[in-house]
Amino acid sequence: MKEFARKQRDENRIVGLVPTMGALHQGHLSLIKRARLQCSSVVASIFVNPTQFSPSEDFAKYPRNLPADTEKLENAGVQCLFLPETKEIYPQNYSTYINVEGLSERFEGRLRPGHFRGVSTVVMKLLQIVQPQFAYFGRKDAQQAAIISRMTKDLNLDSEIVVCPIEREADGLAMSSRNAYLNREERGRALILHRSLELAERDFRGGERIAAKLISAARELLVSEPLVRVDYLDIVDPDSLDPVERISGKALIAIAAYVGTTRLIDNIILTS
Repeated sequence: MKEFARKQRDENRIVGLVPTMGALHQGHLSLIKRARLQCSSVVASIFVNPTQFSPSEDFAKYPRNLPADTEKLENAGVQCLFLPETKEIYPQNYSTYINVEGLSERFEGRLRPGHFRGVSTVVMKLLQIVQPQFAYFGRKDAQQAAIISRMTKDLNLDSEIVVCPIEREADGLAMSSRNAYLNREERGRALILHRSLELAERDFRGGERIAAKLISAARELLVSEPLVRVDYLDIVDPDSLDPVERISGKALIAIAAYVGTTRLIDNIILTS
């Protein structure tokens, strides 16, 4: 992989990286489409990263479908698929990890201790191996995007992080590999996440700027669905993830909730 990437750079090609854990859907492919617009050589990685799974999460059951993923990447015009083994990323006696303090302990990090240490570490390694000019991440994982952006800035990395819009199903459900865990009834009930965000956005467009009032209205709708159990619903600064009391510029409203036994996340950006 390093030799391929080095050759691309030597030939003055702009290299783009799209890191994934496989189980690819249209959201991933939208990142590749964006990469192809900016880059002359697009690398996609598939690596189900064990260090970002907590003891309560089943690493072994994470969806994997390499033949289908490979076909999708070929059809999308990816020049190179990087498919490392765990022992290549984490060799014996591996002991170096990246932790972005302040951002990693909130929201997903509070509920999944060590998750973002694993994410930051594997993304750092992928950036070091491929050394792309651009790396592409989805806005759906907004906290992850903020953490990776901060890490690259703090450590003076050459790669530019490009955060792309959320891809949604026709009915509004944010695309996610975890949607495959939903049964038919749960799939329909899961739409309440997006509807709650839309309600907050409508209230915001209507002139409401007090974050607590927007949160209250969205939460009231969200908890009206008996199959949904809320983990968090908050409005924060999209870069620092600090709570926002009154919205004056951009703000991120983010949801994490269980639909049945499947945990889903979603968010939107509110812009004055």
